[in-house]
Amino acid sequence: MSEKAKPKIYVTRRIPNEGLAVLTEFEADMQMWEEDKPIPRDILLKEAAECDGLLTMLTDKVDGALLDACPKIKIVSNMAVGYDNIDVPAATERGVLIGNTPGVLTETTADLAFALILATARRVVEGVDYIK
Repeated sequence: MSEKAKPKIYVTRRIPNEGLAVLTEFEADMQMWEEDKPIPRDILLKEAAECDGLLTMLTDKVDGALLDACPKIKIVSNMAVGYDNIDVPAATERGVLIGNTPGVLTETTADLAFALILATARRVVEGVDYIK
């Protein structure tokens, strides 16, 4: 009896360890772009060609050309709130599921807004300029 082939997943940027732990729980062959910059398009096309799934970032363009170059792709998950980088009609046409991470920036946005309110109320920037 032959063993079922493991699905192949490609991650286009290093993600937090919690996310990697979830991915490694799957019995999958996972590859990842290790550099802390967007993956070049030609490398993405080459690396994802035989993959069943992609975990992309907002900087990665997922369009018809990419999906055509990766005929085995079944799902693309975008680690971003939106999906402006994904051609949803092209994915739908090919039966590729799309996911994103809504709410991932909610706390960060609230923290930044509160920091800006405090900085304005306490005139932090003016104080720094005065001290300089």
